[in-house]
Amino acid sequence: MNNEIKKYPFTAIVGQEKMKLALILNVINPFLGGVLIRGEKGTAKSTAVRALADMLPERSQAEGCQFSCDPLQSDKVCSECAEKMKNDQPIKSITTKMKVIDLPVSATEDRVVGTLDIEHAIKKGEKKFEPGILAQANRNILYVDEVNLLDDHVVDILLDSAAMGINTIEREGISFSHPARFTLVGTMNPEEGDLRPQLLDRFGLVVDVAGENDTAQRVEVIKRRLAYEKDPEAFCRSFDHEQSALAEKIQKATALLPRVNFEDELLEMAAKISIALGVDGHRADIVMIKASMTIAAFYGKDKVTKEELKEAAAYVLPHRMRRKPFDDSQMSIDTIEEIINKIMEPCV
Repeated sequence: MNNEIKKYPFTAIVGQEKMKLALILNVINPFLGGVLIRGEKGTAKSTAVRALADMLPERSQAEGCQFSCDPLQSDKVCSECAEKMKNDQPIKSITTKMKVIDLPVSATEDRVVGTLDIEHAIKKGEKKFEPGILAQANRNILYVDEVNLLDDHVVDILLDSAAMGINTIEREGISFSHPARFTLVGTMNPEEGDLRPQLLDRFGLVVDVAGENDTAQRVEVIKRRLAYEKDPEAFCRSFDHEQSALAEKIQKATALLPRVNFEDELLEMAAKISIALGVDGHRADIVMIKASMTIAAFYGKDKVTKEELKEAAAYVLPHRMRRKPFDDSQMSIDTIEEIINKIMEPCV
């Protein structure tokens, strides 16, 4: 008998379209650098993350591999799987769903990156690695609730691994590396403290969420939640078609992404937008292009247009714009769009 309670369907979440798209984009392209979702409690942040993972279809995985390696991608596997492939040893493949790996705010560096047994290395002359949370996170979603309360050093480690797709641990002159390609999702309530600007800049996308202000939408939220609690099986069944359609769209976008291209003119446009909005550094320009390519793939396009670039800018720029000391204000999306439209006008 299966006593597992069905998770609330991703497509049943009312509104919060920007948050849902930001999560989807990071699943399609884990190299976007993760998404930070800021907002008050009770706005479906955690529900959306877990529902998205539950909606995606099963994928292949090497049986017994502690890094969940894909046996079909020889260039992205751990050293143990690579050795087996090199020696033509069989790797049994199983199918599993993507998981959500929770990282508690009390996590230490060793708990996150894993540990090396130095005594074992000295006595036996071989490396012995105890996996940490980053090992579990490979090919999964790494979820950090209240990321603003996490130690800054640990946040740095997470963001480095998310950007590089690899975790390297070094102790006493011994080092060990393993794949750490994961979708990073951080959530926080700004009322409980903010992230340092240096860390904020490292998140690829940022979305601000708030409760719905439309009465009809709020009523729909209540109706759906009550229907789900009354009969989870029947409620989830009523969204089967939408769930399957979205999962298929994400799979197609993931396959299409490597073939998405753009004109050089788009790079110039991204640079001009960043300069006009006073963005520090170059990370914004790079992420803006990567995000616009991912948006194009999600829409089934193999070429990026200014419309995808404009949509990407809304996720990439607001948290990176230069501020004066003690200035907590943030330029509105409408103002940003107005500036972007002026830059794009001669290119239309």
